[in-house]
Amino acid sequence: MPSPHEPPAPVPAAEHRVSPDEFRAALSRLAGGVVLLTAHDEDEGPHGEDVGMTATGFMSVSLEPPLVLISVREGSRMDDLLSRQPLWAVSVLSESQRHIAGRFAMRGRLSDRLLFEDVPYYRGAFSGSPVLGGALAVVECRTEQRVPAGDHTLVVGRVLDASTPSAGGNPLTYFRGRYRYLR
Repeated sequence: MPSPHEPPAPVPAAEHRVSPDEFRAALSRLAGGVVLLTAHDEDEGPHGEDVGMTATGFMSVSLEPPLVLISVREGSRMDDLLSRQPLWAVSVLSESQRHIAGRFAMRGRLSDRLLFEDVPYYRGAFSGSPVLGGALAVVECRTEQRVPAGDHTLVVGRVLDASTPSAGGNPLTYFRGRYRYLR
């Protein structure tokens, strides 16, 4: 019998496979902050087009240098854009921005131009990306590294600017498959 300090023998992948539903159910118990990832596609149309997507896979990586990581679905419009456009921004959503989170999370949605139509935003000074008015915090980034990871791409960005324009509100969170509020 192994001692309690020894790690168990590895289980060969063929012996046990976690189903996507089991995995999703287990990880849905981890509350996550909700952000809007945005970038400007200069190659789309005469003036370019703004692109955005809701994400919960966002985290701090390093303080020195300041790095963050965001996870995007492989082959998505945002993944394709970030493969050629290194500048992007993340707006940390507040409770009052739930409707924005839902709008930018839809699959098979309308054009991004229409999604931004009635959303208050301004251009980030460092990224040129749309930055949401009323966001709790904003980080503007330049891609440092892209890492393929299963059906997603992990994008590591160097933080060019960070601010807390509306630091007084509460964050929007995602838990058990629904947007939630802190109580």
